[in-house]
Amino acid sequence: MPDVRGWLAALRQTRLTAPGLPDVPIQEHHHRDIRGGGARAAVFGISDGLVTNVSLILGLSGASPPAGVVRLAGLAGLLGGAFSMAAGEYISMRAQTELFEREIERERQELSRRPEREFQELVTIYESRGISTELAMQVARQMMADPQIALETHTREELGIHPDSLGRPLQAAAASFVTFSVGALLPLLPFLVGQGTGAVLVSIVIAAVAAVIVGSALSLFTGRSWWWSAFRQLAICAAAGAVTYGVGAAVGLSIVH
Repeated sequence: MPDVRGWLAALRQTRLTAPGLPDVPIQEHHHRDIRGGGARAAVFGISDGLVTNVSLILGLSGASPPAGVVRLAGLAGLLGGAFSMAAGEYISMRAQTELFEREIERERQELSRRPEREFQELVTIYESRGISTELAMQVARQMMADPQIALETHTREELGIHPDSLGRPLQAAAASFVTFSVGALLPLLPFLVGQGTGAVLVSIVIAAVAAVIVGSALSLFTGRSWWWSAFRQLAICAAAGAVTYGVGAAVGLSIVH
């Protein structure tokens, strides 16, 4: 019986050769571990915190209220948004994890009750990918020989998930809370020490710089151009701030009159 894992280990040691070309060893490459959900939650959290609070602060500033009102609203937006984001991340990821766990348990039961049918399913999957029937049966039989590998293989092939990589709800919630708070605090800082037009202008500058940094950082995860990610984040922040400032100014003017 061929040892599939042995084949894979041997393949990793293989050296590619071609006429006229030097031997080139096959190098393994590694990816960032983003399965826990923390990285996604952190990026989304700081972006959302920045856009949310700069919109809130500029919207209020457009109505020209006392500085204390802007500070209170900004702090309320920071805390309320951070708790809301953290709760939303935790609940959604917890529900998703429980759904995956339920499906994995069903797959485990099927492997125990109907191993032959699960074996045929695996053969069919491999055949659909262009593997010959004989080799598909050999690989499937090798996978089915170990219950844990069989479960991992079926959940990966049929459900697109791995039993050990269902996400970390607490990690995602904590990352979302912290990064949202940081993003929401930045445009609020000028109003904690100042007021009026000067605080508004400084808040806009801080928000713009932060948007460029956040957008550039996002490109490290996506692999996209940093300047495009930075421009996109800046444009979203600027549009949200401009619209809410205009609405605040219009409402404030109507109240005065």
